[in-house]
Amino acid sequence: MIPTVGFRMITRAAFALGLVVAGCAVAPAQDIAGIEDCTKSAGLDKRTGCLQSNVNFLQQLVTKNALEARQRLNAANTEIVALKSEVASLRSVVTSLQTSVEQLQAAQKAANGKKPETKSPSENRPNAK
Repeated sequence: MIPTVGFRMITRAAFALGLVVAGCAVAPAQDIAGIEDCTKSAGLDKRTGCLQSNVNFLQQLVTKNALEARQRLNAANTEIVALKSEVASLRSVVTSLQTSVEQLQAAQKAANGKKPETKSPSENRPNAK
């Protein structure tokens, strides 16, 4: 019996899911840099101080990330304004070029309408001796 494409895809998905589950079971928990493990503190005072230290660290991290995000957002807004003005100037250039092209086409049509009489091809040839 030949397996169908759908069956092969389901088999691959199940295999991939099994690898992910096995990888999660084997991988140890990672510590966050700057965060203390408060479960090893003996007294209630020390645990409270440890937790407060972690809260302060996380608050500083959130504030720093918010400031960086705000700076990136302001830089992006400045760039957007500059690009909008550049697009506006390019639009005016395109408009003036379109006007010039229309004027040239009108002049060419007018010149074609008043075309002088053309000579026949035999008259254009120089006299051969």
